[in-house]
Amino acid sequence: MALNDFRSVFFPYCIEKQPDGGYIVLNREYKPVGFKTTEHIEYEKYPICVELKGLRSATAGKLSWNGDSSTDKIYLYNDGCVPTKSNEHMKNYLKRLEILAKLKVVH
Repeated sequence: MALNDFRSVFFPYCIEKQPDGGYIVLNREYKPVGFKTTEHIEYEKYPICVELKGLRSATAGKLSWNGDSSTDKIYLYNDGCVPTKSNEHMKNYLKRLEILAKLKVVH
């Protein structure tokens, strides 16, 4: 997939739990949000992993595009509901971002 639009680089696509229990917010290319590269990224080399206080299965289910309550990898949208494809998709995505934005980041 080409990094050819703002959404692909700067919008959260998924939140992935790391071995240490922290999370990384990834863009559509599975790079940390804001990284515009096709190169392999070793997450541990960057200060991008955080603990998200209150991220439990109930919250994960609200964040997930399909209601999946797993806290290991939470997809905020998929190719069938890309936020920029329709007003309804964007509305639903923004509801999920509202929930995500209220979580506290612990260092």
